[in-house]
This record gives sequence, structure tokens and C-alpha cells, in this order.
Amino acid sequence: MNRKLLVAALILLAATGLTVVGHAADKAEPLAEVDGVAITAEDVERPLGAALTRLQEQMYSLKRQKMEAIIAERLLAKEAAKRGVTVPALLDAEVTSRVGLVTEQEVETFYQTNKDRLQGDEASARAQIRAYLQAQILAARREAFLGTLRAQATVVVHMKPPPAFRAEVAVAGAPFKGPAQAPVTIVKFEDFHCPFCKTAQATLAELESRYTGKVKVVHRDFPIDQLHPQARKLHEAARCANEQGKFWAYHDALYARMPVKPEEVKTVAQEVGLSLPAFEQCMAGDKYQAAVQKDVEEGTRAGVTGTPAFFINGRLIEGAQPLESFARVIDEELAKAP
Repeated sequence: MNRKLLVAALILLAATGLTVVGHAADKAEPLAEVDGVAITAEDVERPLGAALTRLQEQMYSLKRQKMEAIIAERLLAKEAAKRGVTVPALLDAEVTSRVGLVTEQEVETFYQTNKDRLQGDEASARAQIRAYLQAQILAARREAFLGTLRAQATVVVHMKPPPAFRAEVAVAGAPFKGPAQAPVTIVKFEDFHCPFCKTAQATLAELESRYTGKVKVVHRDFPIDQLHPQARKLHEAARCANEQGKFWAYHDALYARMPVKPEEVKTVAQEVGLSLPAFEQCMAGDKYQAAVQKDVEEGTRAGVTGTPAFFINGRLIEGAQPLESFARVIDEELAKAP
């Protein structure tokens, strides 16, 4: 930075009351100060933890792919030298010549299954299907051959994946299902007007069935006012239902009737068998307004940017992901459990 820019930056900082301090090795040391109030590395990194981890995982994935490609190149080169041929000749002998042509029936089956999503005329589509299927068969044969070569060689991979980011997410006092001391805790942040949250309920139910006794599911509120301005009252109503021991019944009814309007919370209360006088008294006083907001603020600090968001033992999964995306993380956590 030249002298003029440096002076200008210092004037701007002085005008805003912001003081930038030196690089902090300790997360508790301040990175900056606003009117004497410190902004620490932890303040900056905590809400960015999941995003930073995703970047690290993307970098790892790119490096891992390149490393695997180099391993394959070296295995092929070694085998080609051993046989006294070129690598293309080796691949012709072990891959191309051993793969049959795609049949008309295979093309027909693929076309009929996917024709609603295909573009262009039928003849062009069938030509593309043939090329695609042939490439898939060749790739599978090549991988099988490489697997054989790899099994015959000594390949040691030292590259380690980045450590999983684990957010600190409080669960004390929140409604939950499953054993209190389960080895895996899934904390879900949801919005009762979010259609993707509704979709995720079937996945959660399947996980509870698959991992009976091993998983605890905890609910946290995250109504997104900008998208669903009427959802917040439903979260307060569910907390009132929790006072009567019927949080999950109310929770399920809200998703079954989605979207429920704020004026319909009493109807849902009747459906699940709540005492209406107690429920109405709870709702009249805005008793849980602050508690719902606290969930939103804690979720934001933990890295939640949308719903649904799930923390599996602190590891973030965003959106209504497929069942196996959850199962993979749960299996990893169970493998680490005592």
C-alpha cells in the first residue's frame, strides 16, 4: 500500500471508530475493535466455520482427484513398460478390445425411460445415448483394470481429509426424540412454513427407524421472516404445546396441514388434544417470543443460512438431502463412538 492510501485508510478507520490490530495467533485475541469493544478471531470464524470447511473439502477433493489420476498414469506406464508396449496399446488390449458394443435394446430401454427429459429429434437423442452408454462401459472396464494393477502394486495414500467442522449447538431444554444419551445427536433447525423442511420429515423418520436407540433428534426453531412472515407464531404455538407434553404431535400436525395460518393454531391444538384454556393463555402472553428468537440467533451463529439445516454431532448438513447423505455421517460418528 502506498503512503497516500495508507493515510487515507487510517483517516477512515479513525472516523468510524474502528481499530485494526495485528495478526492474532490466539482466537481470543482481538482482530479489530469498535469503540474499544473487541472483535476476536473466534467471532469471525465461528459463523464461517461451515463455509470454510466446505472450501477446505472442495480443495481436498480437487487434490484427491488429481492424485488418483497421477497414480493411474503411473500404474499404466509401469505395466506398459513391463509388456514393452505404449500406454494406448495397453488400453486397447485390456480395455477397448474387451468391451462389447452397446445393443439396440439397451439404447431403447434408456430412451423410453428418459425420453421426456431428452432434447432434440429422436435420431440425435439415440446417437447421444449410444455414445453415453458406450463411454460408461469403457470407463467401468478401465476402472476394473486399474483396480487389478493397483492390487498388484504397493500404493500408500498419505493425503488426509480435512477435519470435520463441528459447531457448538446447545440442546438443553429443547424438545427431542430418542435416547437422551444416544451416541448421535441430530439437531434440526426448521421453519414450519418451509416445504423442504416438510420433505425432510420422511427422511428423519427413516433414520430414526434405521438407527433405533442410537440417534436423538432435537428440534430448534428457525422461522425465516423474510420468506415466511407467518411462521414465527407457529413456532411459539409448538412451544406452548410442549408445555402439555405434545410438542411432536403438534409439530407433525403443522407439517401435515402446511401451510397453517397463525389464526389456525387453536384448531391444530384441538386436533392434537391440548387443553385449550392453557394453550390460549400461553399464546396470549407471547411467552415464547424471545425463546424462538434466541434459537434463530444461535442458529445463525452456528452457520445456519437457510432451512432445513441439520447438525449431526455438530457436523452441518444443509437442505433436504438424500437419506444416504445423513447415513454416511451417522455411520462415521457411530464408528467413533465408545
